[in-house]
Amino acid sequence: MSDADLDLTALPDDELISQIHQDLYDGLKPEVEEAVHILLGRGWQPYDVLTQGLVEGMRIVGVDFRDGILFVPEVLLAANAMKAGMAILRPLLIATGAPKLGKMVIGTVKGDIHDIGKNLVCMMMEGAGFEIVDLGINTDVGTFLDALRTHRPDILGMSALLTTTMPYMKIVIDALKTEGLRDDVIVLVGGAPVNEAFAQSVGADAYCRDAAVAVETAKRLLTQGARA
Repeated sequence: MSDADLDLTALPDDELISQIHQDLYDGLKPEVEEAVHILLGRGWQPYDVLTQGLVEGMRIVGVDFRDGILFVPEVLLAANAMKAGMAILRPLLIATGAPKLGKMVIGTVKGDIHDIGKNLVCMMMEGAGFEIVDLGINTDVGTFLDALRTHRPDILGMSALLTTTMPYMKIVIDALKTEGLRDDVIVLVGGAPVNEAFAQSVGADAYCRDAAVAVETAKRLLTQGARA
């Protein structure tokens, strides 16, 4: 039976959850939306649909992305399907006060207008259960500082695709130190020209080579209590 012939309403809960994982993997947005509605209609709590369906499905996508089985276009399709499911769940989660893994402020640094990698990190992090504050592109130090004071995130993410804009990450981190904010936040950096040695040299907590690694690193550092 093809996916087009599959009657999602006929599946028991455990098979429907597995089907969500598969449909996320395949980037099938309407099918993910339908399955989320079906589970909610069966009395599932929004948080359980999120964690068992969307988060676990995106975890599987993330593993295969990390291992080179999936590539950026496919992951963007999966993330788009995840966002469609999240759009249904978000107001319900807010209403029920569902817990979040943490909060992340993220932006592409000043002088840089590239955002595909950043957007992928945003979607993967949200799919893993993080609250995301996306500052967009060309983000200056003042905007980063204001966002940290306003949103009090657990994590600050900075992205750069140009070697000429990479040094701006150090400007932001130095400003965090000057303003007494550095110990309050985990700093993750990434982007094509960035590497582990550069991350260490500017004082970041970790370098993330892609969105899947960003999710894993964020979870690990939060678990370790890297934030004071």
